[in-house]
Amino acid sequence: MKIGNIDFGNRPAFLAPMEDVTDIGFRKMCKRFGAAMVYTEFVSADAIIRSIKSTLAKMKIDDDERPVGIQIYGRDVESMVEAAKIVESVHPDVIDLNFGCPVKKVAGKGAGAGMLRNIPLLLDITRAVVDAVHTPVTVKTRLGWDKNNLIITELAEQLQDCGIQALTIHGRTRSQMYTGEADWTLIGEVKNNPKIHIPIIGNGDVTDYATAKEKFDKYNVDAVMIGRATFGRPWIFREMQNGGDSGLTLDDKIDVLEEMLRINVERIDEYRGILHTRRHLAASPIFKGIPDFRQTRIAMLRADKMDDVIAILERCRTILHNVENNDTQAKGSFI
Repeated sequence: MKIGNIDFGNRPAFLAPMEDVTDIGFRKMCKRFGAAMVYTEFVSADAIIRSIKSTLAKMKIDDDERPVGIQIYGRDVESMVEAAKIVESVHPDVIDLNFGCPVKKVAGKGAGAGMLRNIPLLLDITRAVVDAVHTPVTVKTRLGWDKNNLIITELAEQLQDCGIQALTIHGRTRSQMYTGEADWTLIGEVKNNPKIHIPIIGNGDVTDYATAKEKFDKYNVDAVMIGRATFGRPWIFREMQNGGDSGLTLDDKIDVLEEMLRINVERIDEYRGILHTRRHLAASPIFKGIPDFRQTRIAMLRADKMDDVIAILERCRTILHNVENNDTQAKGSFI
C-alpha cells in the first residue's frame, strides 16, 4: 500500500488522530511498537492561522516518528487553504482533512462531520487544498450524517476526483457518534468499487489482531486505523504484526505506562503531564485482573504528583503478580 511515495507494505496499522491523546510522546511510543503511520491531534484551521500557541505546539513533529500526518479541520475554503499552506511548512508526510469529527463543538459549527451536510463545500475545500499544496492530501470521514444519508460510496468517487491520495472511512454516521457497532459493509463497497484506485483505510472497532485480520480478510481494505483501542496499550501495533502476541510481559507493560508518564511530565510539566497520561492509565486493559479496580482507578485519576501515580502503578504490579501466582497455583491443584 502506498500514499504518494511512501510504501507502507502489506496490511499496515495506523494510529488515528485523537485530541488530547496523540501528542508527540504517545505517537513516538506507538511508532516504537510498529505503527505504520501516526497522526497529530487534529487542529483547527482558524487556530493555525491565528498562530494560537497551543495549536502550533500540536503541530510539532520529529523525524523519528515519520511517516506522520497532520490533520486539520475547518468550515470554509479560504481558511483551510491558508492553514494547509502553513502546515506544509512543518513538512508532514501527509495533510489529512477531517470531515468526520462528530463532537458538537466541531460538527455543530459545520466543520468535521458537519461537512457531510454540505457536500459541495466539502468538495470545494478538498479540491482547493489539493491544488494549494505539494504534500499528499488525504481525507478522513464517516458513512454519512445519519442512517438516512449514507453517502460514502458516491462521496468516495467525488473525493478521489478532487485529487486526494487516500481515504479513511469510519464505519459510523455522525448521528451515531461512537455508539453501537461500526458497520464496515459500505467501507467494503467503496474498496471493491472498480472505479476507486486510491487506498481505502478502514476505521472503527478494530480492537485487536483478530478484528484487524477480519477487516482485512472480509473487506479487503488497504490499511486499518486504530483509535480508542490504543489507550494505555501502544503495544497493540506489535500485536498486529505478531499474530496477537506483543511479546511483552506484565512488567514490561507497566514499565511502558510509567515511561509514558515520565515522558509527558518531562515534556510539559508535572500536573499537565499527569493529565495527559490519565486517560491511558484508566483505560489500559492490563488492570482488568485487579479485584475491585474501581477504587484503585479513582485514586489513579485523583493523583496529582508523579511519585504518587508511580506508587499506585507499583501497587498494581504487585497485585497483578499475586493474581497470576494464585491462578497458577489454582491450575496446578487440578493437575
